[in-house]
Amino acid sequence: MASQSKTSVHDFSVKDAKGQDVDLSIYKGKLLLIVNVASQCGLTNSNYTELSQLYDKYKNQGLEILAFPCNQFGAQEPGDNEQIQEFACTRFKAEFPIFDKVDVNGDNAAPLYKHLKSSKGGLFGDSIKWNFSKFLVDKEGNVVERYAPTTSPLSIEKDIKKLLETA
Repeated sequence: MASQSKTSVHDFSVKDAKGQDVDLSIYKGKLLLIVNVASQCGLTNSNYTELSQLYDKYKNQGLEILAFPCNQFGAQEPGDNEQIQEFACTRFKAEFPIFDKVDVNGDNAAPLYKHLKSSKGGLFGDSIKWNFSKFLVDKEGNVVERYAPTTSPLSIEKDIKKLLETA
């Protein structure tokens, strides 16, 4: 029912880079790492490189990485969706899905990000503080962990492995 509150990441719909609706329920049974990304950030190289490594290693075991470009931090994602896709896929060989550019903070924040932040507040309250904030979502769509932008993707591999091993 439309009036039900959304309690799972799987209850949300987002837009892909081509503007098509994507119902996140298609990821039921998958472990999700949701990340707000940017092309011109000091954290870009290490994060895209390590996210790609994690994806290559665990995609066949049920990990999906969902990347949401965001231009709210230092205007470090100025390109359009096509430019962002080209950058990520060419420079970093990113194979994980990159969605439509979103706001993650403020009145216009994407509903998915409002849900992620309310599920797991960060060090500075609910706000996303910079590019490459990461949320780990279990196979049932529950937000289980939030990681700071400076947390290396490879450093959360142990959490990913643990959640992939649970039924």
